[in-house]
Amino acid sequence: VTFIEPDTGSFAGLGHGICDQNTGELLPMRRGTVVDVTITGVSKGVSGRPGELKGFFAEKETGLLLHNRESGVYGILKEIPMDKIPEKRVPIAEKNMVETGDAYIWCTLDGDKAEKFSICITSLENNNDGKFEIMITDENLIEKTGGIVQGMSGSPVIQNGRIVGAVT
Repeated sequence: VTFIEPDTGSFAGLGHGICDQNTGELLPMRRGTVVDVTITGVSKGVSGRPGELKGFFAEKETGLLLHNRESGVYGILKEIPMDKIPEKRVPIAEKNMVETGDAYIWCTLDGDKAEKFSICITSLENNNDGKFEIMITDENLIEKTGGIVQGMSGSPVIQNGRIVGAVT
């Protein structure tokens, strides 16, 4: 989950939609259910082989998935998990506020609690699209994952106290 709108429970997991692993095509969806996940381990990425987060899904339904789009997934939570939200009410940056330099991401690598990891925004490659490149600078994250791994998509990127994007 990239963000939750606390007044309504609506959320987005941004970055990319859910795609067929064989074709890469966006999976059509009318509605879906949201369940919690617990991360149990990390397969560290190495050159030529992406790593991944490993875990299991809970049985209890926690929300409704409404849309699966190229930009991500969208839905509504039944209850907002306040104990799992690492930062409260982070404003959204406009494209022109994003700059190269220090930032951080929130990502869950163990259990169900998000951790904060330092990154650097290294390039505003096509700022008209709002895209930018990041480099992991957090030694703990590099040690655990080798960098960005499958399952980290949607991790929010925060810079200067504002959400500027998501890991894709």
